[in-house]
Amino acid sequence: MESIFQNIGNKLTLSQRIERTIEGAIRDKKLAIGSKLPTEREMCESFGVSRTALREALRRLSARGLIKIQKGSGMYVSEINIEDAIQTMNLYYDLKFDKHLLSQIIEVRALYEPQIARLAALNRTDRDLLLLESNVADFEQCDPDNTQLEADLDNQFHLSITKATQNPVVQVTMEPIYSLLPRMRNYIYGNIDGEKDNTLRFHRSLVASIRRKDADQSGSLMQEHLHRTREIYEQYLKKE
Repeated sequence: MESIFQNIGNKLTLSQRIERTIEGAIRDKKLAIGSKLPTEREMCESFGVSRTALREALRRLSARGLIKIQKGSGMYVSEINIEDAIQTMNLYYDLKFDKHLLSQIIEVRALYEPQIARLAALNRTDRDLLLLESNVADFEQCDPDNTQLEADLDNQFHLSITKATQNPVVQVTMEPIYSLLPRMRNYIYGNIDGEKDNTLRFHRSLVASIRRKDADQSGSLMQEHLHRTREIYEQYLKKE
C-alpha cells in the first residue's frame, strides 16, 4: 500500500505555476480588471524566479486574453467581454463541424429556442422589433440564387430574437450556435424547393407574436419551426 500512496510531485513547470497563480488572483478579483501588474523585476523578486520563467507565463496569459501588454506602459488585467467568450466557442464549433455536431446542435436548439422566443416576446424593445421586421423584409427581397445571403439573414433573425431577451447569458450561449446556421443551411437546404417560403412564413408569424408580446404563441411557433428544421436535417442525415 505504501508503494501506491507516494508523493506524486508537482507536474507543472515553474512558468505554469506562475501562470496559475496570476490567473487565480484575477479569478478571485484580487487583481481587478484594468489594474496594472507589477513590473517584471518586481514579480521576479516576489515569485523568486528567473525572467525566463516569468515571461513564458506572461506570454501565455496574454495569448489567453487575461492580460494585455502595452509596450512602454506595462501590463494590465484585461476585461473579458461577451465577444471574447463567443469567439472561443466559435472556434470550437468550427473545428468540430460534422454531421454529428449538426444533430447535436438541432437537439440543443429544440431545447432552448422555444423558451428564448417566449422571453424575447416578454422583454423585447421597440428597437428589437424594428430589427426583426427589417430582417424579414430583407429576407423576402433576397435574390433566391443568393443562398449565402439567405443563410446569413436566417442567422441574424435568430440572433436578434436572442438579443431581444435582454439576457447576455442567453446571447453567449446561443450566438456561437447561430454562427453555424449559414454553413448548416448551405450544407443541406440548397436543393429543397419552397423552403425559403416556409422559413419566411414562420419568421413573419414569429415577429407578429413578438410584436404582440404573446409569449405562449412565440414559444409554440418556434417549436413548430424547429420541428420542421429537425425533419429536414434528419432526412439529410439518413441519406448520409
